[in-house]
Amino acid sequence: MKIHFNSGAFGGGESPFGAGGPFGGFDFGGDAPREEYQPQPKKKRPAKAVKSPRRRTLTNLLVTLIFGAVYFYVVLPPINLKAPEFYTFAFALCVVYCVMAVVTAGFQGDGAKGYFQFVRKQCRIPFYIMVALIAVALVGAIFSSVLLRAGAYQKLLPVETGNFAEEVDELTFDEIPVLDRDSATRLGNRKLGELSDMVSQFEVEDDYTQINYQGKPVRVTGLMYGDIIKWFNNRAEGLPAYLIIDMTTQEVTVQRLDEGIKYTTAEHFNRNLIRHLRFQYPTYMFSEPYFEIDEEGAPYWVCARMDKTIGLFGGVDVKGAVLVNAITGECTYYDVADIPTWVDHVYNAELIMQQYDYYGRYVHGFINSILGQKDVTVTTQGYNYIAQDGDVYMYSGVTSAGTDASNVGFILSNQRTKETRYYPCAGADEYSAMASAQGIMQQMRYTATFPLLLNVSGEPTYFMAMKDNAGLVKQYAMVNVQEYQIVATGATPEACEASYIQLLVQEDMISPDSGNEALTKNQAEGTIAEIRTAVLEGNTYYFLRLEGSETFYSISAAECTDVVIMNVGDPVVISYAPSATGSILDAYSASWTDRESDNHWTAPQGEENAGETPAEETPEALAE
Repeated sequence: MKIHFNSGAFGGGESPFGAGGPFGGFDFGGDAPREEYQPQPKKKRPAKAVKSPRRRTLTNLLVTLIFGAVYFYVVLPPINLKAPEFYTFAFALCVVYCVMAVVTAGFQGDGAKGYFQFVRKQCRIPFYIMVALIAVALVGAIFSSVLLRAGAYQKLLPVETGNFAEEVDELTFDEIPVLDRDSATRLGNRKLGELSDMVSQFEVEDDYTQINYQGKPVRVTGLMYGDIIKWFNNRAEGLPAYLIIDMTTQEVTVQRLDEGIKYTTAEHFNRNLIRHLRFQYPTYMFSEPYFEIDEEGAPYWVCARMDKTIGLFGGVDVKGAVLVNAITGECTYYDVADIPTWVDHVYNAELIMQQYDYYGRYVHGFINSILGQKDVTVTTQGYNYIAQDGDVYMYSGVTSAGTDASNVGFILSNQRTKETRYYPCAGADEYSAMASAQGIMQQMRYTATFPLLLNVSGEPTYFMAMKDNAGLVKQYAMVNVQEYQIVATGATPEACEASYIQLLVQEDMISPDSGNEALTKNQAEGTIAEIRTAVLEGNTYYFLRLEGSETFYSISAAECTDVVIMNVGDPVVISYAPSATGSILDAYSASWTDRESDNHWTAPQGEENAGETPAEETPEALAE
């Protein structure tokens, strides 16, 4: 039988097995992959906004105000366009408001461009505020620039030229502070450690303000709580005392109070001094507060009110001061001219030195301070305090713009009134004087404190204490400012001064007939009745008592070698400072009244049988 195929059906037409193929349409994976199912993306819903615009604004403002209150309480910025801290505060508030505006309005933009437009719409007012503040700050900074206002900066500190020998009084040693701050700190900490009722609860505050108290230079400092637990236990009563360190006698007094001190820089919360001031005077700018006491011993904080007098940010100066009673917190504001005379620290030393640097650097304008530097002077890198006429004066050397080791003069500035006088006096700077004093005693490896400037017989003189490695004062030194090779040392300030004046006479810098007290020294003449020795702070001292007297004269072997070979029964004359008083007087020389005894030296008691002393073994030879 013949089978007929339909070529049209198989030659590109229908399959002979039907539409499903021979396997009924089963797919073994050899065909091209089918397209996967792609679900439709969900549209992102915009953040839900607070329905009422008024409610959104109130919410934004409330959160911003809460943030601002916390920030103000913690950071305490002055609300003043002249204070850089105010701009930081304002920017922080604007940023917080913008963030809250975006959150409460809900994001309705599309993409980065839409997000930016949305944020700009919500933050339009804070943005304009920030732009305005930036513009004010930039303009203020330009008009405060020393480049444009060098003349105004140069006139911040009025300076007069004075005569040192005539205007600076010669001080007695009960007016000269012989302790530096480090030594006073050691004494204060040691004194507190002796008080069993305080040492476990309190620590010494790091104030140590130098003031003139009842005619004496002293440092005063308060106490602070040992830790937060001790603060909780004692805060109701307050701090029970403060310390007074006499800088001439080194005596430390614990001044106990009937009512405790409740306002200090180390207090917490609303009794913190800085926070207390900020709440009382939110727009004032203050410098670092100083702890002082009045003439009756009442504790106060002296807080100088600062102002920017050039442009918006330049020319820092004192406008007045707030006195805060440290016990009650009562605040009283005074203009500079009305500040009570017992106050000693209104203008701090750093401010006075900065203003003098403006005065000396821009004497011929800004360009000259960089090119040429004609007549340009600046202060040296250090200062100290001198008590005079009931006030505290800041002292600093003045040097040329170069980096030499000499001074062209120095300034004395009243820290209450800012009255400043310049005294021309070419000589060594303070650090050269310190090195000279240390060189004289290099075998002892003492360290010199930063010097005081004194008037000794009309000569400008550096006076400094010499301390050992433990920080204890061992000796004193005086160095002439103009001739810094003239160096005198002594175990006491009086002995040091006497030795120094003798050197001035030897160098023909003063006359022996000048009438100086140290040259018209007291003398005691008699026969030695008793000799005692002691080693004090590494130095050997001889204590001589004359017949018919109960007074001992203390003489250092390093200052007078003859005393080493003196014996009981020797007729001597002892020189000591007129100001020396007490049962033991500091003397600086002893010599035999009968000079023939130099050639007839006798052996000490107990050595009579040791043989006759050879003629060449004179006291001078034995001292050698």
